[in-house]
Amino acid sequence: MGVAQAERLLKSRWRTATMAAGWAFPADWPLAEVDDVCAAMLEDADPGDALVRLGRARAEAGAGLSETLLDLAALHAVLTDESHIVSPNVDALPSRMLRMTALGWADVVTKQAGDCAAEDPLTGLATAAYLRTRLGEVYRETPVAPLDYALVLLRLDVHRASGWSRVVAMTLVSDALRTVFDGGETLATLGPCVAAVLVRRDETLARRIPNLRVLAADRLADDPNVRPVGPAKVWTERLPDTHTEACALLSSLGR
Repeated sequence: MGVAQAERLLKSRWRTATMAAGWAFPADWPLAEVDDVCAAMLEDADPGDALVRLGRARAEAGAGLSETLLDLAALHAVLTDESHIVSPNVDALPSRMLRMTALGWADVVTKQAGDCAAEDPLTGLATAAYLRTRLGEVYRETPVAPLDYALVLLRLDVHRASGWSRVVAMTLVSDALRTVFDGGETLATLGPCVAAVLVRRDETLARRIPNLRVLAADRLADDPNVRPVGPAKVWTERLPDTHTEACALLSSLGR
């Protein structure tokens, strides 16, 4: 079989596996970067650069990270299984394939977020910059703002976790935060393993703290890939007297 024919066959099997796995928009799948990845795989060359470019192209086309990685898993499945029907499994991806593609995807999304968004693209939480802006509004709202509001902090112990596990873990606990604090509170990420919620002090706050601890632990326990992460430390911080001091507090908490 010639090289060109082999590339066409790989591309066709890859596309079929991706479509069967639920790719939402078939017309968006074919990209020049797909051809580059096929060529790199069949030439037994280092596919790293081609995978980075594919990740970037998927992000630029609007594909989410989960969709991009499922597509990558379909490629891995057809490369390792000659069966007519294969089952893509993201958890079976070699770490280098996953890392290079995710890095390319994240590079584009991070730049887009920096240009126009107040939301962290991976966790869906607001950025620290947005939380600082929101705090400025709170301090202008009333002279006793520090008494009316508090910060709920969540920090993950990630010293035993790999880089990708840390990202997945933060995504999981972010979902727990949104479940517990679903009344319009400002939820933000302060750093790679720290999140914060700006809340009004009321009679429900004392119940929400243990609820968040339990739910975050449950979310982390459900995913075997992030078990080296944890536990999640949850506590409250009172707001300082001034907005400047509050911003300094956020910076210190995010480290």
